Amino acid sequence: MIRRNFIYSVVAGALALTALPATSFAQEVTLRLHQFLPPVATVPKHILKPWGDRLAELSGGRIKIEHFDGMSLGGRPSDLMDQARDGVADMTMTVVGYTPGRFPRTEVFELPFMMTNPIATSLAYWEMVDTDFQNNEYKDLKVLGAWVHGPGVIHTKDPVTKLEDMKGKTLRGPTRVINDMLSELGAEPVGMPLPAIPEALSKGVINGTVIPWEVTPSIRLTELVKNHTEFGGPEALYTATIVLVMNKAKYDALPEDLRAILDAESGDKLSAFAAEVMEAYDKPGRDIGVAAGNNIIQLDEAEVARWKQAAQPVINRWVAEMDKQGIDGKALIDQAKKLIAEKSM
Repeated sequence: MIRRNFIYSVVAGALALTALPATSFAQEVTLRLHQFLPPVATVPKHILKPWGDRLAELSGGRIKIEHFDGMSLGGRPSDLMDQARDGVADMTMTVVGYTPGRFPRTEVFELPFMMTNPIATSLAYWEMVDTDFQNNEYKDLKVLGAWVHGPGVIHTKDPVTKLEDMKGKTLRGPTRVINDMLSELGAEPVGMPLPAIPEALSKGVINGTVIPWEVTPSIRLTELVKNHTEFGGPEALYTATIVLVMNKAKYDALPEDLRAILDAESGDKLSAFAAEVMEAYDKPGRDIGVAAGNNIIQLDEAEVARWKQAAQPVINRWVAEMDKQGIDGKALIDQAKKLIAEKSM
């Protein structure tokens, strides 16, 4: 009788379990995403958080992204790559150049006057990550998205209307390559992450910076400087490379169905979306400067041609540096330009 009752109870329990919804057994995953920008900035507010919401929706709530903005998990922006690699955070978003020299192939997209269109450039960047960079310089990480921002603009306390006006300017630059460009153009570059710009301007450590329009509202830049120099013609003065990366072990440990959802919403889809959003928010940032009565300077193509010629040594040096590392720098430039042209069609 005892044995029969035990069997009945086991069978009844099994039947009860099979009656529960399948989602009761589905594994849920919470992923911590750490990045350096304030929560009001374009990337966290209009890219990363909507992307996380999309993952939650498609997974029926099984994927949850916890957002940690403004380095709230500690460390410096230059630590973000290692934080993802080491599992301090599950995902991190950062400017690649904040860790100078670590990702040399990626620098090809930061060379002067390389970018023509941020969306096409981002798709080209992602393709090179997917086919080459992931297994080389990003081998310790899983890259989920790779993109660039819109055209870089020079923002200064004193106006820059021609190449000669760069002389004597102390300008913040975001990366090694861009700082080399600023130096070649006559300025004194100071490397620092974006959150440090307001204090550096207020204290006179720098008297200008290069950043795209879209991020200027998050640091109230148009209140700190009154001159903004834009470049005419098809190419931008510069852009910076940005990545969303994930801890490899965490990625590999995801349930297969959740990993499929993450993959479908990452890669070229995320890269193009991020670039499109950043470009779209250039105009609202610029409009703030216009409304404030700031001086918007637009260099014509003849003047821009002088800047291109002056910046050529930066490209030559980069190719030579890559060659010393056993990397064909000229081939990377040719490939990047070819892909950007193809993605622009």
